[in-house]
Amino acid sequence: MTTRMDVVGPLRIGFIGAGFMAQFHLRALLGVRDVVVVGVVSATDERRQAFATQANDLRLGPCRAFVSLPEMLACDGIDAIWIVSPNHTRLALMREIHAARCSGTTSVFAVACEKPLARNLAEAREMLRLAEDAGLLHGYLENQLFSTAVQRGRDIVWRRAVPNSGRPYLARATEEHSGPHEPWFWDGVRQGGGVLSDMMCHSVEVARFLLTKPGEARGSMTLVSANATVSTLKWKRPAYAARLKQRTGGEIDYATRPAEDFARGFLTLRDPDGNEAVIEATTSWAYVGPGLRITLELLGPEYAMEFNSLATGLKVFLSREVTGSAGEDLVEKQNAEQGLMPVLDDEAGIYGYTLENRHFVEAFRARRLPDETFADGVAVVEMLMALYRSAELGRTVTLPDPELETYVPPVARPPAA
Repeated sequence: MTTRMDVVGPLRIGFIGAGFMAQFHLRALLGVRDVVVVGVVSATDERRQAFATQANDLRLGPCRAFVSLPEMLACDGIDAIWIVSPNHTRLALMREIHAARCSGTTSVFAVACEKPLARNLAEAREMLRLAEDAGLLHGYLENQLFSTAVQRGRDIVWRRAVPNSGRPYLARATEEHSGPHEPWFWDGVRQGGGVLSDMMCHSVEVARFLLTKPGEARGSMTLVSANATVSTLKWKRPAYAARLKQRTGGEIDYATRPAEDFARGFLTLRDPDGNEAVIEATTSWAYVGPGLRITLELLGPEYAMEFNSLATGLKVFLSREVTGSAGEDLVEKQNAEQGLMPVLDDEAGIYGYTLENRHFVEAFRARRLPDETFADGVAVVEMLMALYRSAELGRTVTLPDPELETYVPPVARPPAA
């Protein structure tokens, strides 16, 4: 099979995974030109058929539901793969893509992978190696970097404030909600950890992005040390552990094997001028408010930038007389249906999915790497593993640390036989 060397038409994407994240990307692609969703493969027939139907209804297709990844890869009409399947499946899937590319049995020349890139550093480095060995363009899907607020705020700070007073020295990032949707997210082995792995991957990378001067290499901020604490504050309490077990059909038992639902991380970096900079991140599955809350701050000598995803311009009040079924039609991870509720009028845009997908599509069509690559995904996993190891040891971890190359967080280690 001949691999196309350029793209004269729209980028043709195949999705691996048809769950919650795939739905976000599908909605985001409505705001992207020159793209077609041509295929989807998922372990669940009902989900892949529903995804294909939705893509076609949105006029993003024609999209076909495939039974297996090899079948989709062999279809001579796909340029790029979006990996949005559960964490524990990604390395095996990447090996299949690598094999098909190296054998010349696929037209795919680019791959993008959702966060985190892998469950540990060894897996992450292998994901990058496979992509490079196969000559694939690769991109790490970290949506918060492409949030409209982040893009606009970073531009203003670095263009107006930094030249007058100096580089920023502190980035704070917080992401909190009441817990994941799918059972595998709660499983330390399949997911690779708990809330630190699931959500702090966002926080540390958006913070690193804000601290990095536009145009500088993504690795120009040198990681010096990591300090973290983790706890299970809510979901190991008997009543909530029982609720979680019932909700997941008995699949997840936090009474016997909990993952952390709260994490605090403190990363010290050195900028190219030799100055110290700090990332302070907090994530939680134990937050009960209107819904998902993301807060960001960037501080420098004479300036500050702030963002709160729930400080919306649009709010709706619903009295107790207004009743209805539970849902997430106002905000992701919505926890109430009545009262004064913030409303995110464009979640895909506000969270960064629209600009992210637009950037990746444009980069792959131009046959170049996007701004966020698998190499950045590796850097994120290294930060996460340093934080996990710090929490396990109860002390600050100094970087570089060769122990991280084979490190697996305690909650991600398979239970003893």
